[in-house]
Amino acid sequence: MEARLFDLKKLARFDAAPQRIPVYTSDKTLGAMWCLEPGQEVFLHRHPNADDIWICLEGDEGTYFAGGGQEIRIREGMAVLARPGETHGMKNTGTKRFVFIGIAAPLPVETEKL
Repeated sequence: MEARLFDLKKLARFDAAPQRIPVYTSDKTLGAMWCLEPGQEVFLHRHPNADDIWICLEGDEGTYFAGGGQEIRIREGMAVLARPGETHGMKNTGTKRFVFIGIAAPLPVETEKL
């Protein structure tokens, strides 16, 4: 039987580069955890065929890059949605570690780095 319960605190890990940790994959969605030290960032990208929702679990301040030069401040307790084809990325602009879960669907998810 596949896991249905995930201890996110135990999955989190940090390094000199941003960490993307797979959490799960089902037949319709995938979930991954991103762990960023202050100053680290998730590259600007888009998914032409999938939604990507980021749920912020930990962090005092991040800057979400929504494309077209738009920047949105995000923090723990917030969620942000990128619809298919929408550019997104982020930088941990705070003083604490930043952790979020990304859930994307439908599979397979195509990723275009920008």
